[in-house]
Amino acid sequence: MSDKISFQADVSKMLNIVINSLYSEKQIFLRELISNASDACDKLKYMALTNPGIAKQSGQLKIKIHADAEKNTLTISDNGIGMNKDDLINHLGTIAKSGTAEFVKNAADNGSAVELIGQFGVGFYAAFMVADKVEIITKRAGEEQAWKWESNGIDGFEISLAERNCNGTDIKLFLKDDAKDYADTIYLRQIIRTYSDHIGYPIVLDLGAAGEETVNTASALWTRHKSEITEDNYKEFYHHISHNFDDPWLTLHFKAEGNIEYTGLLFVPSEAPHDLFQPDKKNGLKLYVNRVFISDKVEELIPSYLRFVKGIIDSADLSLNISREMLQHSPLIEKIKHGTVSRILKELKKRIKNYDDYMVFWKNFGAVLKEGIYEDFANREEIASLAYFATTGFENKLTTLDEYLERIKEDKKVVYYITGDDVNVLKNNPQLEAFRAKNIEVLLLTDPVDEFWTQVLPNYKGAAIKHISQADDILKWDRNEPKADAGSLQKLMDFVGELLKSEVGKVVATEKLTKSPVSLTVENGQMSLHLERLMRNNQQHTAFASMRILELNPYHPLIIKLADMIMDEKNKTKIEEVVKLLLDQAKIAEGEPVADPSFYSEKMSQYILQAL
Repeated sequence: MSDKISFQADVSKMLNIVINSLYSEKQIFLRELISNASDACDKLKYMALTNPGIAKQSGQLKIKIHADAEKNTLTISDNGIGMNKDDLINHLGTIAKSGTAEFVKNAADNGSAVELIGQFGVGFYAAFMVADKVEIITKRAGEEQAWKWESNGIDGFEISLAERNCNGTDIKLFLKDDAKDYADTIYLRQIIRTYSDHIGYPIVLDLGAAGEETVNTASALWTRHKSEITEDNYKEFYHHISHNFDDPWLTLHFKAEGNIEYTGLLFVPSEAPHDLFQPDKKNGLKLYVNRVFISDKVEELIPSYLRFVKGIIDSADLSLNISREMLQHSPLIEKIKHGTVSRILKELKKRIKNYDDYMVFWKNFGAVLKEGIYEDFANREEIASLAYFATTGFENKLTTLDEYLERIKEDKKVVYYITGDDVNVLKNNPQLEAFRAKNIEVLLLTDPVDEFWTQVLPNYKGAAIKHISQADDILKWDRNEPKADAGSLQKLMDFVGELLKSEVGKVVATEKLTKSPVSLTVENGQMSLHLERLMRNNQQHTAFASMRILELNPYHPLIIKLADMIMDEKNKTKIEEVVKLLLDQAKIAEGEPVADPSFYSEKMSQYILQAL
C-alpha cells in the first residue's frame, strides 16, 4: 500500500524548469547528493552526543556510491540520520517553502535555473537532470520503520513502507539514456575528487569484484594548512556548505590563538540569496567542536547584519555536549563572535580600496551591513566607514563618509542627508535646491535601514550627521530677487493653511527653494515622510504621524502672483484650484500619493492646453 501525493503547483513548474533547462555542468547533481549525505552524517553524529545508543547500528559513518552500468542506475547511500515519512513529505514534497513562486519567476526570466537552484535549497532535485526516476529507501535513526519514496519528477511522488537494516538513506537514480556516463566508475571518481574531496566522511566507490575504493581525502578542509589548499578547493567547499552556485567574493581562512582557540573558514557570496531580508533568515555559519558538527542554528555566533556570511567555526575549547541554553549564554561564544566580526570587518576594509571590486559586494549586501551601524554599538563607526552612499556630488558614483568629509572646505564639518524611496526622485527633490545653489553636498539615502542608523550615529569622526531639515541656519543668504510682499504673503499663507487644514498642519515661507514654488516637509525632529511611508507599507500603525508643513517660496513668480491675487476676493476660487495643484506637486516630489488623481490630471491638462 502506498500514498500517492501530488507536488504543489509551483513545485511542478519549478521541477519542469530544472529538468528541462540546459545545464553546462550536470555533474553538479552528484555534489549536491553527496553534500546532503554528509549533512545527514553530521546530524547523526550530533544526536549521538546526547543519545549514544542512537548510532550503535551505524558503524563508521561514510557515503557509498554504487554504479550499475548494466541497469544504468546510480545509488548514493549514507548511514546518517535518515528520514521518516513526515521528513520525506516536508523535505522532498515542499520545495523552498518561502520562495517557490519567486524561484519559478526568476528562473523563467533568467532563462536558466542553474544559478538559482542553490539560492532556494532545491539541490536534491538536480538529480532529475540525469534521472528519469528517483527512488529513496530511508530509515530514521531511533525508529523501527523504513520508508520508500519514488518520483519521476513530473506528477508527484509515492511513499510506501520499506525495509532497511539500519538508519540512513539510499538514493537510487534511474539514469536517462543520455546520462550513462554517470554509471562509469572512472568518470564518477573524477567528479568526486573535483567537487567533494573536502567532505569529512569517506566517500567509498563500489568497484564490484575489485572491491571498494575511498576516493576523497576525508579530512575537514579547514584543518589543513592554507598552503595545501587550492582556490578550487575553497570554491568547492563553499558550494558544499552554502549550496550556492556562485563563487565566493571573499574567502577568509584563519586560526585564532590565545585565551580561546578556534578555526574559521568563512565566505562572502558574490550573489545575494533570495531570502536575505526575510525576518526568519538565520546566519550561515556552522559550529563544530573538534570537527564534530554541533549546530547550524547558533544565532549568537555572528550578528544579524553579517547573516550573508557562510562558513564554519571549529573550536576545541567548547564542550562537545554543549546545550542550546549554554550556547546562548556562553562567554566563549561571545569571544568567538567578537573575534570573527573583527576579522570580517578588517577584510572588508582591505577590499574597499578597490571601488569596482567592492561594488560587487556592496550592491548585494550593503543594505544588510548598514544594519550594523544601528545594532552594533562597539563597531558602529567602523561599519559606517565601510558604507557607500549615493550623493548629489556625483552622478553615477557612490561615496564613503570619509570621502565626503575630505571634500568639505569649512572648519565645522557636517554631513547632510535626505531619505526617500528612489535616488533619481531624491535628486530632484525641491528641498535640495538651496543646497545645490550653495554647493553643499547631500547624501541620498534610500534603504529602509537608513532611517534608523542616522538616528543612532549623530556624529562621525567629529562631524555631525544631520537631515537637511536641520540646516536652516546655513541656508539664509541675501537674494537680490523680486519677492512677494510681506503682508500679502502672510494673507496667502493664512488662506492656504485654512484651505488645506485637513492635510497640512502649517504653511510657512522658506529660503530653501530656488526653482520650485512649494515643497512638503515635516517638523524638525518628527518622523520623516519616508519613514512614515515605510511603516504604512509594512502595515504598522502611524498614530503619531508627523505634522506636514507646506513651504512656500516667496521668490517664485507663481507665489508672488498668488500673493497679489489674494488681495482681491474674486480670485479666491482660482487660487484654491492652483493651491491644490501645488500641494499635489509637492506630494509627488516627496513620493506621496495625491488625494484626488483625477482632479490633478484634469486640471494639469487644462493649464497645459491654455499655455499652448
